[in-house]
Amino acid sequence: MTVSHALEAGLLRRQDPELADILLAERMRQATTLQLSAAENFSSPAVLAALGSPLANKYAEGYPGARHHGGCEIVDMAERVAVDRAKALFGAEHANVQSHSGSSAVLAAYAALLRPGDTVLALGLPHGGHLTHGSPANFSGRWFDFVPYGVDAETGLVDHEQVRTLARTHRPRAIVCGSIAYPRHLPYAFFREVADEVGAFLVADAAHPIGLVAGGAAPSPVPYADIVCATTHKVLRGPRGGMLLCGADLAERVDRAVFPFTQGGAQMHTIAAKAVAFGEAATPAFSAYAHQVVANARVLAAGLAAQGLAVTTGGTDTHLVTADPAPLGVDGRTARRLLAGAGIVLDCCALPHADLRGLRLGTAAVTTQGMGEEQMAAVATLTARVLRRETDAQRAREDVRDLVAAFPPYPG
Repeated sequence: MTVSHALEAGLLRRQDPELADILLAERMRQATTLQLSAAENFSSPAVLAALGSPLANKYAEGYPGARHHGGCEIVDMAERVAVDRAKALFGAEHANVQSHSGSSAVLAAYAALLRPGDTVLALGLPHGGHLTHGSPANFSGRWFDFVPYGVDAETGLVDHEQVRTLARTHRPRAIVCGSIAYPRHLPYAFFREVADEVGAFLVADAAHPIGLVAGGAAPSPVPYADIVCATTHKVLRGPRGGMLLCGADLAERVDRAVFPFTQGGAQMHTIAAKAVAFGEAATPAFSAYAHQVVANARVLAAGLAAQGLAVTTGGTDTHLVTADPAPLGVDGRTARRLLAGAGIVLDCCALPHADLRGLRLGTAAVTTQGMGEEQMAAVATLTARVLRRETDAQRAREDVRDLVAAFPPYPG
């Protein structure tokens, strides 16, 4: 029984009406506003059912066949299914599906390959790097010596010459390729070439594009990276969590880095939900979905550009669109606030080569709802109208409600 079913049956309301009201309010928020956060999606009812299953009750430190608790025979089967499906889906020799989050997966990758004080080359945070790519507020920036590379000021694309020069100068122990706000495909073959030249490990942080990889709508980092870190939500449409993919040569190091080095007991209900998501992602329907996500993002990017926003890199190859709303007379944070008032939910992000915040949009969730290019063009127009203050928040919110009512996240 999923949380939704439990709510409808009145179980949670009788047990805890305060929390029941909160959960119902969130369900209503998701069903009446436009979800354009690039890191979010709507998991399938089957994924939600696995999350709400009795596997949530089972403590299972260790790995299948080698647990520290009794009674793990059934959950061992679930984890083996998840591992086998992940390996087949991504063509990897080894998969670890226990990481609780994308950040946990990155931490485990570093733990498997690095020692405190090692030098790491990664995309700088102002250019779209993640907190785990060297932020001083994060374990990565405190434990390792990060050297940031950036994107070209004119094209917005990864600066190959700078990457190669920095690698030759600093001789890093590892190079990280990955971003939370880079709308183009990353050049994995180039990073592999540079890593080999300087004797570095290559870590691909594919948290955002991994769902597109699963659907054949983006190139895979698996053939190039020593370790691939990823999340299982976002475009992949599974439960919130992380995973790691690697070759057989690093399998033991990766597994020990996850457990017992960086975390304890696996969340078996989440692992079962990951298995469900991997199974769904292996279908032709998911491949069509992933390609539609990209098509929608390209139309959204073109529409925003036509409305006067400055779209970085001139477009997108992925589910991501990043844009500067300044040409419309508003900064990023103000733009997010105005759009939130209209029921359009999205994120802010750093803009390269500028001390500014821009907008980061994603099309994974709205594509799951069934929206297509026509709706994305309308969303771009409505977004610009709100930012120009050509429509008041109440009227814009009504337009948003009408749109999402035609495409409910969970029909029926």
